[in-house]
Amino acid sequence: MRRHAIGRSALARRLGPWIVASAVVGLDQLSKAWALSQLGPGQTLPWLPGLLQLQRVANTGAAFSLFSGNSAWLGLVSALVTLLAVGWLVWQPPARPWQVLALALLLAGALGNGLDRWRLGYVVDFLEFVPVQFPIFNVADVAINLAVACFAIDWLRSGRHLDG
Repeated sequence: MRRHAIGRSALARRLGPWIVASAVVGLDQLSKAWALSQLGPGQTLPWLPGLLQLQRVANTGAAFSLFSGNSAWLGLVSALVTLLAVGWLVWQPPARPWQVLALALLLAGALGNGLDRWRLGYVVDFLEFVPVQFPIFNVADVAINLAVACFAIDWLRSGRHLDG
């Protein structure tokens, strides 16, 4: 009975990141397709009044519009990050849950924005915080930021930060 539980845990660690990444990429691409079909360029639509509104923009840069106009180069970066995440998951599957989640979210974010860059030449951004001046973003961007947070949690929980 115990051996079966260990097998399930290992299977969950192996399949979990692929399921999470697939779900996030699917949500990202569906939400971007919706934004492209329902919002005109620059059109603003209140969603959660006082908190979040929808405004479609074509982002040819990265976060905070860094490297604007460099979609081809950023597409290569997206491809490299995607390949590195896939390689890590295939050849050195992480054992710690926060690291597994971080890699799944990083893979999803890089792939989601990469698909836009390769297909459209820009990233579809459409989520805008109202109370603060913050760049317009999308689901893939949220996944990348959550990946960074998960890597930080993993690092803090592992105690490796105490060694140096």
